[in-house]
Amino acid sequence: MAAPSPNSTKQVERAVKEVERSADRNTVLAADRTIFAAERTYAAWVRTGLTALAAGVGAKAALGSVIGETVVLITGSVLVIFSAFCFAAGVWRQLFPGAPPPYPDVPKIPPVLLLCMNGFLALVALLALLGIWTVRTPI
Repeated sequence: MAAPSPNSTKQVERAVKEVERSADRNTVLAADRTIFAAERTYAAWVRTGLTALAAGVGAKAALGSVIGETVVLITGSVLVIFSAFCFAAGVWRQLFPGAPPPYPDVPKIPPVLLLCMNGFLALVALLALLGIWTVRTPI
């Protein structure tokens, strides 16, 4: 058997380095996709919370003359409380995603921004809950 030529050894070394660079790049791209997926999940939590908040506030206006006030209050309250839960769960999922991915190229949403925006939304939800319980709907 013939010994490998110096040129073929260099070609193999170059190919190995290229494969390593490619694998590193794929790992970084996978980390980027993980960040984007976490942001889509966060957006889904906020979207669900806003929908529940609107439904909870709207339940009083839409159902006030159809069913009893107690049922309307309970329904609206449950929806508004669920909206506050969604805002908190969105932040929790974004800040504590589980196993750490490799370092991505894209930046994450700053935790301070998450806490401020979702804290404000949770405050709005609590004020809506207060409004559901204190404001009387005209019959």
